[in-house]
Amino acid sequence: MPRAYAFAALMRTCLILLCVPSLLNANVPLPSKQQETVQTASQIDAREALNRGVMAFKNGQTEEAEQFFAQAKAFDPNFLNARLYLATAFASRYIPGASTDENMKLAHQAIEEFKGVLGLDPNNLSALDGMGSLLFQMASGEPFSPDLFQESKSYHQRHIQLRPEDPEPYYWVGVIDWTLAFRANGEMRARFNKEVSKLDAADPLPPELRAPYAHQYRATIEEGIESMDQAIKLKPDYDDAMAYLNLLYRRKADVTADDEERERLLKAADDLVNKVKEIKEARAKAQRRN
Repeated sequence: MPRAYAFAALMRTCLILLCVPSLLNANVPLPSKQQETVQTASQIDAREALNRGVMAFKNGQTEEAEQFFAQAKAFDPNFLNARLYLATAFASRYIPGASTDENMKLAHQAIEEFKGVLGLDPNNLSALDGMGSLLFQMASGEPFSPDLFQESKSYHQRHIQLRPEDPEPYYWVGVIDWTLAFRANGEMRARFNKEVSKLDAADPLPPELRAPYAHQYRATIEEGIESMDQAIKLKPDYDDAMAYLNLLYRRKADVTADDEERERLLKAADDLVNKVKEIKEARAKAQRRN
């Protein structure tokens, strides 16, 4: 199994904590005396509650932190940071794939808070990224949900509209496109193996599968490739994006009937695998030197 397949699983465990790093690594300063003169008592109480929640969150006391963040929100419903922290705390306790009522409640509470932030500030990048990340995790569980993947993609695309120079949202669009195309490809192959004859994972799709697969997923695969290309253009050593671009080339090879084109795509995919290895080795050497 290619190393890149492990990336999504790794992201499911830490993605929400990474989506708003500026929030999770900084205390919210208490207002100065000058600021206090223009703040209401409720706003001051909200900041104090938020600061206590941040400390609890950093100390791993997530549920206690949630209580403080909820207090801050209650004191000042328009306090964006309180709602962002509350959403992040809920999302950090969500377990991808677990369908218990408590787990799903956490996901929906996080969604409600992220949407609340976007209701106050439609261009809030932290909330957009948080929504995209959480929906990706939810879509990856059982049942697998293409609709949630598409909804997740829409938030990353909104990030792109606001900050087209950021490589990460292009990467996530590409990951989602690959995930949808890969899943469908695997399901087609599994049915063919069961109903017709043995088809190995590396074999090209037979014409009776290739045509419907190309009809439904060619545009998705092309979008994924374009997105990964843009991510790499913005971040030339983006090895994760290269790893997924390699996988997208392999899916594109399954929508072409031209043997030479297929071989060219597979060669380009193999070249990317080698490029990723080179980048990782160079990075490891640099870290050892430091």
